[in-house]
Amino acid sequence: MQNFKLKSYCKINLFLKVFRRGNNDYHNIESLITFCKLHDVISIAKTKLSKDKINFSGKFKKNINIKRNTITKVLYLLRKKNFLNRKFFKIDVKKNIPHGSGLGGGSSNAAVLLNFFNLKMNLKINKKKLKKLAAQVGFDVPISLENKNTFLTGEKNKIIRIKKKLKLNIIIVYPNVICSTTKIYKKNKNFSLTKRKFKSSIKNNNKLLTYLKKETNDLEKIVVKLYPKIGELIDFIKDQKGCYFSRITGSGSACIGIFSNIKSAIYTRKLIKLKFPKYWSVVSKTI
Repeated sequence: MQNFKLKSYCKINLFLKVFRRGNNDYHNIESLITFCKLHDVISIAKTKLSKDKINFSGKFKKNINIKRNTITKVLYLLRKKNFLNRKFFKIDVKKNIPHGSGLGGGSSNAAVLLNFFNLKMNLKINKKKLKKLAAQVGFDVPISLENKNTFLTGEKNKIIRIKKKLKLNIIIVYPNVICSTTKIYKKNKNFSLTKRKFKSSIKNNNKLLTYLKKETNDLEKIVVKLYPKIGELIDFIKDQKGCYFSRITGSGSACIGIFSNIKSAIYTRKLIKLKFPKYWSVVSKTI
């Protein structure tokens, strides 16, 4: 087995509605998810050692538990199911996606590895079973098995894949805050009452943007209450020329801004560097 390099793309919640907890362990969520060009890089090769060697490198390697993370969970699960008997790997993950930011880096890493092992090790796991395995690693992992625009319907395990490419210009800003998803959901008291059918048939990008501008992220109020500087950042992005809307993605702390053109997004990033010099940011496009 040669050394493989895999791209692990970040996800963006364009809006997020939270409903009161159902019969499962999670709140039911309605959200439109897209993926952008920002990605981690996973290098993987077989090793002759009798154990895995896992390393995290890159700007955002800090605060990742080296013994318990989505990579180790995938390996443990596949061995438990007898898919990787006596096979061990050297894996390096270059973290370009901020940890604890709501950008789904860990979930994406797990999904990429599951797809890789299934294909390259000829595991012959069908889509339904692969999705079940992914769900055992984490809530967002099944979503990241395909880098397609995805609508979470608010019903347990029901998602809709959307073929349409959104072609969005995005600025992502990470304010150096690690948000605990569990903590944010526990503290959140802002619940949506009714599910709305997302108009996946919208073909006109302007109509889609008009629709998205009216939406919100239900977790944003609690995140801003806990970390007021995130609210200041959202307002700053929102006020810039060419910005359609700005909000947190997922449970935060990363903030996104959707812009009418890439030049406006790049200029806004320059302004952010001046006003918030310690924050990390990137301009990207949806894939």
